[in-house]
Amino acid sequence: MSRFSPVPRLRYLLARARRIDVASVIERAKEASTQHGKAVPLVVVDMLWSAGRHNVGFQDYIDYDFAILTKAERDTFMTHPVSNEISQKYDHPDYRHLFHDKAEFNAVFDAFLKREWMLIVEGNAAQLREFTERQGTIVVKETHGQAGTGVHRYHAADVTDWDAFHAELLSKKQVLVEEVIRQHADLAAVCPGTVNTTRITAFFDGEKTHILAMAQKFGRGAVSDQMSFGGFYTMLDENGHSVGSGYDSHGHVHVTHPDSGFPIADFQLPMMDEVRDFVDQVARVVPQVQYVGWDVVVTPDGPVLVEGNWGAGVYENKPSVTGIRTGHKPRYQAAIGF
Repeated sequence: MSRFSPVPRLRYLLARARRIDVASVIERAKEASTQHGKAVPLVVVDMLWSAGRHNVGFQDYIDYDFAILTKAERDTFMTHPVSNEISQKYDHPDYRHLFHDKAEFNAVFDAFLKREWMLIVEGNAAQLREFTERQGTIVVKETHGQAGTGVHRYHAADVTDWDAFHAELLSKKQVLVEEVIRQHADLAAVCPGTVNTTRITAFFDGEKTHILAMAQKFGRGAVSDQMSFGGFYTMLDENGHSVGSGYDSHGHVHVTHPDSGFPIADFQLPMMDEVRDFVDQVARVVPQVQYVGWDVVVTPDGPVLVEGNWGAGVYENKPSVTGIRTGHKPRYQAAIGF
């Protein structure tokens, strides 16, 4: 059985100990106390014990309702510290920059983007104008943005001075310009104003690609479906069907989409067979980075790639919302061996 080196975990715990925000822990404990009827001091002690002994992040504890779960049930959930250990061991540091830098990522995975893109550099305002006017609307990104930061949407009709527009984007380091993805009608039925991505966490063992977990993210009409833009998610089963209502890390639960009224539990990701094959293909492009959270969008013509996250993060089931009191960790253990 494969074991993780204790060094990354110790570094992680020390870093967390140095920046621990006691007030934040107490606030989280109050949140769990209110929701589940547990005494705040007991929750605080349990959170600290879970973090130090069982590798559970404070936000993991809240998001996955650990206050109401037994130890056996908790042990089935993936947590961010464990995910970090997997990333450190299986994502080779010499190749991580290909995922961290969005421009490099687009160059390496160009065949799987299936959309036009360009980089803004000195002197190419005319190229930017031609691209934008031809597309009508563009998405512009910072090359090193995270969690949706640095992502913007611009319309050609709103630009009056193309040299000034070009200079502004260059100064803000919003230099990666992309064609807007046209999503499948089944995704647009939930939220037509945002391109709704599917986060597929996968592990490539050198021969086979293992899909470990799938989460369907939904936006609220903004340029991104990230939680910082009001987005939320629901977990999908192995066939791409929602397992229940949607939720986020801010205590919001959505039985239906707040804007469209679509019942989240009814969602079915289209073209699931094509999605599985697509993830297998992209996982083989940089085999030195084995553990990745792939963001995919299903279009009318099949899946396309948005980005890959070498620090995959964790999307998990929320028992108080779905009624399912187990998580995805056994799938990770079976595929990776820990």
